[in-house]
Amino acid sequence: MRIAVTGSTGLIGKALVRSLRADGHEVVRLVRHAAGAPDEVEWDPRRQYVDTRGLMSCEAVVHLAGAGVGEHRWNEEWKKEIRDSRVLGTAAVAEALASLDVPPKVLVSGSAIGYYGDTGDRAVDEDAPPGDGFMADVCVEWEGAAAAAEEAGVRTVFARTGLVVASEGGAWGRLFPLFRAGLGGRLGNGRQFWSYISMHDEIAALRHIIDTESLAGPVNLTGPQPLTNREVTRAMGRVLHRPTLFAAPAPAMRLVLGEFADDVLGSQRVLPTRLLESGFSFAFPEIDEAVRAALR
Repeated sequence: MRIAVTGSTGLIGKALVRSLRADGHEVVRLVRHAAGAPDEVEWDPRRQYVDTRGLMSCEAVVHLAGAGVGEHRWNEEWKKEIRDSRVLGTAAVAEALASLDVPPKVLVSGSAIGYYGDTGDRAVDEDAPPGDGFMADVCVEWEGAAAAAEEAGVRTVFARTGLVVASEGGAWGRLFPLFRAGLGGRLGNGRQFWSYISMHDEIAALRHIIDTESLAGPVNLTGPQPLTNREVTRAMGRVLHRPTLFAAPAPAMRLVLGEFADDVLGSQRVLPTRLLESGFSFAFPEIDEAVRAALR
């Protein structure tokens, strides 16, 4: 199968490309510079430009590009970058696919469980409405930007990803050095739910979505057992054999992270109902297993 991927240099994108190629699929990568390799296709989200010649014969497109929400302290400038990188990029990809004489069968468009806002201890799945807050608003616009592909008859799936347990990057990647040094601990009061997924299961779920024609619309990419931050902290200590005595109080986190701290301290208890109903099986559903898998 010929598959196009945006965000191929990101944490999830790199792992997905590696997995697809290992199984013999042809992968073309959308890059923000002139194509210099046979597997590259030029695009520019801000100019709403995609070299559609490179998308011809693609059966699937996986769109993962977007500015990292935790890369900088949130201010109005960075919040605009977070929004624009997602909304403009998705619109560019969707409109490019809609313009093709023979569009791909499926667009897997990245999204996030931030769509649901803070759910407290209330469990939600894909039937829940959008929540409140900046990230919830961004996710609504982000998913709405794929309308052109949907209207062109492309099966469009919104992969609402949770916290990916990975040691080489992302939010979790920042936790591992702290816990290894014995400086890990709960964040805030520790009662907020974290909906996590192992990197292995994240990639397997994306590939499952590509192959499962019955899946369309929102699909939560989270493990089946959300845990509180306090429970996750204990698991990290168990697996790494380190104490977890330190805690990051909420006021200090807000001082360092700005508005992003509210998302870190917020609670999202999200269930992968549609993924499970479609027959997906998690390899690492338990937090200890997910952490050990990341270390491998």
